[in-house]
Amino acid sequence: MAAMDLNSDVGESFGNWTFGDDARIIESVSSVNVACGFHAGDPTGIRATCAAAASAGVTVGAHPGYRDLAGFGRRFMDVDPSQLTDDVVYQIGALQALARAAGTAVKYVKPHGALYNTIAVHEGQARAVVRSVREVDDTLPLLVLPNSVIEAEARSAGLRTVVEAFADRAYLPDGSLVSRRERGAVLRDESDVVEHVLRIAAEREVVAIDGSRVRVNAESICVHGDTPGAVAMAAAVRRALASAGVTVGAFA
Repeated sequence: MAAMDLNSDVGESFGNWTFGDDARIIESVSSVNVACGFHAGDPTGIRATCAAAASAGVTVGAHPGYRDLAGFGRRFMDVDPSQLTDDVVYQIGALQALARAAGTAVKYVKPHGALYNTIAVHEGQARAVVRSVREVDDTLPLLVLPNSVIEAEARSAGLRTVVEAFADRAYLPDGSLVSRRERGAVLRDESDVVEHVLRIAAEREVVAIDGSRVRVNAESICVHGDTPGAVAMAAAVRRALASAGVTVGAFA
């Protein structure tokens, strides 16, 4: 229980539409997954988010997704693997430029939404994402679900993988996340979230929806920034970890 990274998805506002309170979420986490413009985010907002992270000493990671603004990147897309590779290369590159302009740099990659869930089981798309990271910068770690296809593909390709768990998501017995379409997929009670996080940090496991225990040897915990009460919940998670003797710090 010496150390744990806390990450959150940010930079997802678009034009006049605001999603989440990035500035306050950044106060509680050690790493931020910044949208790259395909599922959410615009250049001005992305640059401002990177600047805020740099000012707070928070590590920036790329959060590429499907080309799906209308669906917020939460719909599966049957993309040709070569096109998916180019899409992810494009998104990482765009964020690298904006991060550099804001005085920071991209230190890791965490795919977003439906892409994240798809590459946990889909070999073709997992290989496409791995290929994109290797082509851009093979020193960039990938945040992944444990025991997933993307974890195996990335390790086989020589990339560093960082296993993450989710503070506010329910789990299935196989270690995958309950679909957001299902009731109870997102944990909304602060005490439940804190208990869930402390179990991950102390016991390296989660309790699935059927009551079974699933091993999750996580180096990072994601606290979503766009759910109701997200700012207070992120702060509560950080306080609880500190009280348990866990130092919050970036893995990258």
